Amino acid sequence: MPRLLLFTDPVRTPDPLAAADTLPSGAGVVFRAFGDPDALNVARRLRELASARGLVLLIGADHRLAWDVGADGVHLPERLARRARALKSGRPGWIVTTAAHSEWAAHLAGGWGADAAVVSAVFPSRSPSAGAPIGPVRLAAMARRVRLPIYALGGVNSKTARRLKDAGLAGVAAVDGLRT
Repeated sequence: MPRLLLFTDPVRTPDPLAAADTLPSGAGVVFRAFGDPDALNVARRLRELASARGLVLLIGADHRLAWDVGADGVHLPERLARRARALKSGRPGWIVTTAAHSEWAAHLAGGWGADAAVVSAVFPSRSPSAGAPIGPVRLAAMARRVRLPIYALGGVNSKTARRLKDAGLAGVAAVDGLRT
């Protein structure tokens, strides 16, 4: 599993290829198309870039697109997390991560066969869907109790990531925080 995940967003990362090209080898990209009519083309180009640069490519919420472009797996929104095991059984070797907006959701994700949960929001975030931040102390406690690798998302940047150093996380994730 990568230690760093870049989540794309049509507004906050308008050029996902340029953003992905800045990542170190071994990092991951979660391409979230959000209905982009050019999603297949962008995903194919991301697959090429990921292969050339040693990146892991996950496709957000669209297992068919992930299959079509030969992605390394999918990232599921919390509402679809129960599909993790079925997706993994249909595509052995796939990485399946899920969003989790609570400790309970992270526990469920593990039971449903996900490889990791991306917990948000950890810090105050500009994301319109971000809820109240849980903070690094509560996140660390959650990571100890949940039997599933946990990633921190939401307000994560170079400054806030330092506060997560000893939290027992699988890694960190960001949308636009990788530029700060």
